[in-house]
Amino acid sequence: MRSLAIRRTAVATACAVSLTLFATACGADSDSGGKDAAGKGTQRAASQPATEALTAAELDKAALVQGDVKGHKITAAGKADTVAASDVTADKAECDPFADALMGARIGKPAAANQRKVVSEPKKGQKEKQESEDAGEAFMAAFDITTTMASLSSYPGKGAQETVESLRAAATACSGGFGFTAVGAKQKVVGIEEEKISGGEEAAAWTVTVEQDGEKSPLKLVVAREGGTVASFTSLNLAASGMGKDFELPTAVVDAQLAKLA
Repeated sequence: MRSLAIRRTAVATACAVSLTLFATACGADSDSGGKDAAGKGTQRAASQPATEALTAAELDKAALVQGDVKGHKITAAGKADTVAASDVTADKAECDPFADALMGARIGKPAAANQRKVVSEPKKGQKEKQESEDAGEAFMAAFDITTTMASLSSYPGKGAQETVESLRAAATACSGGFGFTAVGAKQKVVGIEEEKISGGEEAAAWTVTVEQDGEKSPLKLVVAREGGTVASFTSLNLAASGMGKDFELPTAVVDAQLAKLA
């Protein structure tokens, strides 16, 4: 009974978030506009030189493909994986850019954008742990799979710098939590904790705790800029989500993407 209860609760928790985030969300193809995050940059962004935006063809060439990240399966995000920024609404205007990024929607008005779905493969020894008599350990082993939506967006002028700055500002302003609706599902961010990360010309990362139907789940959000291109990564680990535990940043995915942009 204990095993069954743990698994039912864990799966319900994981699905509550994943249905909103990865079954219907994380979009680049379905929205050409979205809420305007441009203009929210600080003096730091304004002081940096303007850059030319990569074209759609150049951005596609820079996107991740199968084989770029060892131990991961990479595919182009389909319509079922995408969400428009217009379908993501925060209850606080200053939190809109962060909610968009968290759901994988476009931030502001990029000149071009694309998205890849990156799924980690089972780790060595994971199969043996799935047969453990400990229900928690067995569940963690069976669902210890991290799905990352890797988005690339190119911006003209200083749009990329301003986009990163808008996310930093939103993370600070909304650290106390906020509510948002994504594809009709109401959720609440109850915690934003900054994490250390490096890469590109600038980068930032956060662990975001999302609550839906009384269940809390951790998500990872990473944003990095290389020239006029912003790479953002939203990650969900089903085991961590189901058991309410933390998981690692998708550094291998981030590093591979930034290497292709450099």
